[in-house]
Amino acid sequence: MEKEQIVQRVLNELLAQQGNTSSKAGAPGTESFLAPLAKGHEERNAGCALPEFVGNGPYGDSLGLVIPNLDPALHRILGLPERFRSIGVVTARSGAGPEIMAADEAVKSCNAEVVFFEQSNDTKGGGGHGSILMFGAEDVSDTRRAVEVALEALEWSYGGIVSNGTSYVECQYTARASTALEKYMHAELGKAWGLVNGCPAGIGVLMADTALKAADVKLVAYGSSNTGANEADTNEFITMFVGDSAAVLQAVRAGREAGIQLLRTLGDEPVPTGTEYF
Repeated sequence: MEKEQIVQRVLNELLAQQGNTSSKAGAPGTESFLAPLAKGHEERNAGCALPEFVGNGPYGDSLGLVIPNLDPALHRILGLPERFRSIGVVTARSGAGPEIMAADEAVKSCNAEVVFFEQSNDTKGGGGHGSILMFGAEDVSDTRRAVEVALEALEWSYGGIVSNGTSYVECQYTARASTALEKYMHAELGKAWGLVNGCPAGIGVLMADTALKAADVKLVAYGSSNTGANEADTNEFITMFVGDSAAVLQAVRAGREAGIQLLRTLGDEPVPTGTEYF
């Protein structure tokens, strides 16, 4: 059996153990499927009558919008492709990694592209990122579909964040990166990609070293508090790597375990934010 098939089987078994196989939540590298939004979001959604409003995500104070015909001046100053008059927006107070992971899954499901992605020093006063990203599509139905899929995919992408309220680690993995990760996160299209990140930043350094020693992967980018791939002056150390899917998964898991052990020394037992997917 090829390594890719083994990884696929392991991921499916893990999801089945967590009771997710009967839901609509998905994991990167498996078939794309949706997850129900967290409780209470239906009520909040009902409180906004703006036609552009699509909904809220379950974590990160995330919300989604669709603008069917963006104002030409705004379109021009943002530098968006001319053919994309319709844009979708997903924005959040925290969790840039989960947001771009969710967007990467979204572009696999429809004829839309991520055309804008920026990260800010936010996390509502915490150590990490907030974010804004935009989808572009020629058909407004594709734009809306991309936003809907991204919002619902946040249920599992936020499962990559483990926190105890004092510090956190973030690990992300996909066996098959799409165009969003290729464009903004140094991934190779159609190939396995992984990310490990720790806050405070020193945790991320050990996570990176552990991950790179655990498997034969290629380091493609890093970001410390104000250098490298991190331009938001956050208290994190982030590394991204590519390689064989089994090797990338092994590296991510090794880095995650090292980070969680350090989190335990700083507070309570760490817990995942969303539904863990690896």
